[in-house]
Amino acid sequence: MRLIDENGAQLGIVPTSEALRIARERELDLIEVAPNSQPPVCRIMDYGKHKYQQAKREREARKRQRSTEVRLLRMKPQIGQHDLQIKLRKLREMLLEGSKVRVSLRFRGREMTRPEMGTQLFARIAQDLADVAQAEGTPRMEGRLMSLMLAPRPGVRPAARKPEPAPRAAAAPAPAQEKVALHVEDEQVEERREVEAEDAEDSGEAG
Repeated sequence: MRLIDENGAQLGIVPTSEALRIARERELDLIEVAPNSQPPVCRIMDYGKHKYQQAKREREARKRQRSTEVRLLRMKPQIGQHDLQIKLRKLREMLLEGSKVRVSLRFRGREMTRPEMGTQLFARIAQDLADVAQAEGTPRMEGRLMSLMLAPRPGVRPAARKPEPAPRAAAAPAPAQEKVALHVEDEQVEERREVEAEDAEDSGEAG
């Protein structure tokens, strides 16, 4: 077999028994990495460490993979200018969030005889959003619906999520002076009550 050591160095073609002896001396494993080669290729390595690093790389790769969400936005072929601007802003937000968007137009009545309204509207949408979006294919007509898929343009990073508002602070405690004033007032009321009680007792004794 052709033997490679743990540092990637080529040790040449050696018998299997010799490769096993070298691996044991280094307290490592002998792993066949290319069984279909002539001769087969084996590598000396720490197999447990190799599996751990491989699993770690796979986890990191899965984290980097973004699941693209497909969202739907509907509008009328004869949409007004103001409403169109609102739809364009919404489209831009969804694309900047990293989502694909399927834009659908529903034709009604005599609008079915003028499909060019839809293609012209889609052309305008693609032009206005050219900095953040690209069309996947061309507009498709299915029954009364014409649709076009828009995807985020490569290089456009998803917008950062807005931070949640901080909880409202609790009401500040009353100033110390107000507390002292209230305490003094309470003492004065208590003193008046005691004086009134004493006066009542004196009146009773006098009677």
